[in-house]
Amino acid sequence: MKYRQQSEKATVVTEAAAAYADNPAVAVDRILAGLPVEEFDALRSMLGLPVEEMATKIGISVATLSRRRAKQQPLDRDHSDRLMRYARLYWMAVDYFGEQTTARDWLGRPARGLVGRSPLEFAETEMGAREVEDLIGRLEHGVYV
Repeated sequence: MKYRQQSEKATVVTEAAAAYADNPAVAVDRILAGLPVEEFDALRSMLGLPVEEMATKIGISVATLSRRRAKQQPLDRDHSDRLMRYARLYWMAVDYFGEQTTARDWLGRPARGLVGRSPLEFAETEMGAREVEDLIGRLEHGVYV
């Protein structure tokens, strides 16, 4: 997996791969502290998902998300962890496909290796996300899926 350089103002969605490789404690500490709602917005935009769909994926209601945004409160650790899960998969797909549009499209399409579900749908649990990671690994190594 290729990793991105971290900028001084990098968001978790742009540093997901690098954070795990270079210093996993930084990513874990940020998740435990709660990621800002802006991280949700950045990843949602990168994935091309409506607010409602992204909120459902990380298990937060739109009303709670709006409240946190208005009060400038961070996401809780569970929502932050789920957000990081999707960011990690997004960058793995970008690394494999070489560009963001193709990766985003692939994440949203049904995949034979995931019993006909899309990678984004399959990744709604940690176990499912690991299966998506495995699928990307198999694709990278030319293993038939």
